[in-house]
Order: sequence, then C-alpha cells, then structure tokens
Amino acid sequence: MWTIFKNSFLKGLLTEKEGRPRFVADPEVEKIGLELKKTIQSLYGRSLHLREVDTGSCGACESEIAALNNPIYDLQRFGVDFVASPRHADALMVTGALSRNMALALKKTYDAMPGPKFVITVGDCALGGGGFGASYYRAQGIRDVVGSVVLHVPGCPPSPAQILSALLGFLKELPPQER
Repeated sequence: MWTIFKNSFLKGLLTEKEGRPRFVADPEVEKIGLELKKTIQSLYGRSLHLREVDTGSCGACESEIAALNNPIYDLQRFGVDFVASPRHADALMVTGALSRNMALALKKTYDAMPGPKFVITVGDCALGGGGFGASYYRAQGIRDVVGSVVLHVPGCPPSPAQILSALLGFLKELPPQER
C-alpha cells in the first residue's frame, strides 16, 4: 500500500481538470468532411462503404485509418462506413506492400465486390512497395492483382486529413458512368 501511495505522490495528478474539452476538432477536417458528406450523398444517396485490406504493412497506415473512426474525426458522420464484407463495399482500400501470402486473399476480396467498384491504395507501400519494394516476400504489384487503382493516397503514413482530402478530390471528379 505504501508503494502505491509513494508512486501516486511522486507522479502527481494524472487526470484532466473537470470541464476541459476532451478534444478540439480541426476546422479544416470539418470543412473537408462536410463537403465529402454532401458529395457522397449526391453521388450515392447513401453512405460510401469501404472494405479495408492490409496486405502486409507495418501498421502505420492502419493506425491512421483507425483514427478516422475515433471521436476526433468520426468518419461515419461524413457518410463513410467501413464494412466487414466485400459484398457490401463500394470501394476497396488497400494498405501495405502486397505480400505473397495476401495476393490470393486480395484477389478474392476484389472479386467478391459488386460493381461498379474501385480500388484505393493508402500509403507508399501499397502502390510501389515502399521500403519493402525489393523484398523476397513481396508479390507483384496491386495493379497486377486487382486491375487499375483509381486513387492513391501518398505518404508514410498519410494523415487522416490527407486521406479524407484525397477521397473528396477523387469523388468530385468521378465520371457519372463509374458512380
């Protein structure tokens, strides 16, 4: 008991003061998000459904994508949902250098998606292999497995704001026949 008391005394107060805001939303993210919501609603009349697949990454891009679902970004309020089944997805979001072990899984996931469908790569590793480009465990490129990649979000890793901004820019330029 004395050890706990001593540690508490030495470390000091570790809680936040009452009434202090837990987070502050970034005005730029709010602006991008509201425009994204309006664009998605005009294109689909519902939410945009994404299926995310990690094909062999370090986890940094997944951390940024996961941050999109936290209370600060709250991606769902902007009309974007991550789905568990590729059969419910409008787009496939791929992260990581494509490992040999994931090539078949990626192909099956892509084939299970209803059309029209599109592929988004997030992070430098997803499109060109990044630091793993010349590795023995890396399979061919993602384009060789799923066909064309319509949107690439560069960065190592890209921030949640960059991901939202790239998605908005892509959707605004989407031709009517591919919606």
